[in-house]
Amino acid sequence: MRDELEPASELKGFSQSSILNPQSSAVVFAYHNVGVRCLSVLLAHGVAVKLVVTHCDNPGENIWFGSVADLAALHGIPVITPDNPNAPEVVEQIRALQPDFFFSFYYREMLKAPLLAIPQQGALNMHGSLLPKYRGRVPVNWAIIRGETETGATLHYMTEKPDNGDIVAQQAVPILPDDTALHVFQKVTVAAEMALNGVLPALLAGRAPRMKQDLTQGAYFGGRRAEDGVIDWKQSAQDIHNLVRAVAPPYPGAATRLLNKPMRILQTLKTRIAAAGNPAFYVNEGCAYAVCGQGVLRIVRFELDGIEMSAAQFAAAYGSEKIEFNR
Repeated sequence: MRDELEPASELKGFSQSSILNPQSSAVVFAYHNVGVRCLSVLLAHGVAVKLVVTHCDNPGENIWFGSVADLAALHGIPVITPDNPNAPEVVEQIRALQPDFFFSFYYREMLKAPLLAIPQQGALNMHGSLLPKYRGRVPVNWAIIRGETETGATLHYMTEKPDNGDIVAQQAVPILPDDTALHVFQKVTVAAEMALNGVLPALLAGRAPRMKQDLTQGAYFGGRRAEDGVIDWKQSAQDIHNLVRAVAPPYPGAATRLLNKPMRILQTLKTRIAAAGNPAFYVNEGCAYAVCGQGVLRIVRFELDGIEMSAAQFAAAYGSEKIEFNR
């Protein structure tokens, strides 16, 4: 076993020349954990990042992810946070930098034609699905809701239409039956890092592959609202389980009402229990359950009226018999 660290020239996926002698420059539009990790890849490969464009954190949002702005500051990279990256003054500021590439890593605004025309070697985006599947917003959440067993990350060229440009690299990851959106997003973050790291030397050298998307093999999905997380208990246990996983913390959680009080379902497991009757909540042998349109879910974690409680605590306060969910 070697006692010393390997020199940079021996690290897989890197070359000493690419680290010490930057050949390409970029403007990076980035946010979230994917933004942090992919910006880190660019810096490791010696890309001269002339500017980072990111977002100010929304005080009304649960900020559970890393800061692109902090990473840029650590490396002395200028940062701007425009409300509209396509504003003429922003476009002119970026044009003056004459970057070779644009990279967009989970940046939340679409870049329009005047911006996309600036980089001499192209503008590329990292999307959190295996394109052409799940183009558009919140692809990880949609993939779980629809019961997918696989997703991933795709690096592709940007056009004015979202997520439809030529594919440069992809990396797949599994979605396990009880994975939440957080679990899957963590995997997709690693997939994005791997995809970019693997193809970046060829991309910088002008030898990266380009594969046209067959858009008939996927569809576009829009953003989700809080009301989209309301449970329809007439659905099957599998469909409800998928919804709960897709919106579990740090997302808002799946919502319902019980005893005329707001209730959040935070974690579920499928069971083989057979049950008939209207959708209802009950406790049996220290575990909480919900009767669905088809099948029964075990309710592992839940909140009632803003307070998380155990099945035993619920039974002590309200009894163990079935209580129908409010409509």
